[in-house]
Amino acid sequence: MRAALLHECGSPPAVGERPLPTPADDEILVRVTAASITPLDLLCATGTSYFGAPVTPYVPGVQGVGVREDGVAVWFPTTAGMRPGDGSLAEYAAVRAADTVEVPPDADHALVAALGLSAVAAHMALTWRGGLQPGEQALVLGAGGVVGQAAVQLALLAGARRVIGAARSAAGRARALDAGAAAVCDLSGDPAALAARFREAAEGPVDLVLDPLFGVPAAAALRTLRPGGRLVNLGSSAGETAPLDSATLRSGSLQILGYTNNSLTAEQRSASLRLTAGHAAAGRLTVAYEKVALHDVGGAWSRRDSRMVVTP
Repeated sequence: MRAALLHECGSPPAVGERPLPTPADDEILVRVTAASITPLDLLCATGTSYFGAPVTPYVPGVQGVGVREDGVAVWFPTTAGMRPGDGSLAEYAAVRAADTVEVPPDADHALVAALGLSAVAAHMALTWRGGLQPGEQALVLGAGGVVGQAAVQLALLAGARRVIGAARSAAGRARALDAGAAAVCDLSGDPAALAARFREAAEGPVDLVLDPLFGVPAAAALRTLRPGGRLVNLGSSAGETAPLDSATLRSGSLQILGYTNNSLTAEQRSASLRLTAGHAAAGRLTVAYEKVALHDVGGAWSRRDSRMVVTP
């Protein structure tokens, strides 16, 4: 079969031939229809992640969508780059049957692949970890990314009365508006200036902040929260540390909560995937992405301006 093969850590994969995978006793063979290139794929492929350097060559791709032998479409995860074995960027993948999640028959496989665990992170960070309640106002940092775009829509679907989006680029802010944000903010400036911008965009205090950025944006967002408000952090693309001040935290009795998909049970992950795929199939949830053919995977690998979905 044709597959994307990563021969050397730090270099993009190239298309080559790989034997058709032979499923183990607890696995099934899936014909892959769409697989996204995620930040985790890129991290693992550097050879510098906390999982250690992967054994090469291997097929990257930590998640995908495909069709079982009985014709049913499923989403599936892999451990490619984290443990020995191949992933989803190939024509076929052998995956644990228990890990697969059936997707609606009318769902767009490329869109479900683009959403994948990013939408799960947005959904569960907002609801399970952040406790979003109907009628609350949310601020989504990094709202132009896949997690952020999904979070804007999922917050509204969960009953938020208003969502503010924040992104560095004009394109990111446009994507946040397309997702349904009532207002958008530029992320430049120091914490005080940025907090003032957030407060101007908000209609009253913010109840919940979804934060995949940390750094200065998180410090500014904390200053917009109502007493008892919550900030859920699920990333650090703006900085591993943030200039938080004790007075802001104490005066508002604020909550800073950490989130990772790794904390979810298999049942929680499956339920969230079914919910988000259902919203996608019904036209209620989408994100910006680009489809590329498998033979173009090398060029798509280094793209950072859009979620890339490979369609073998």
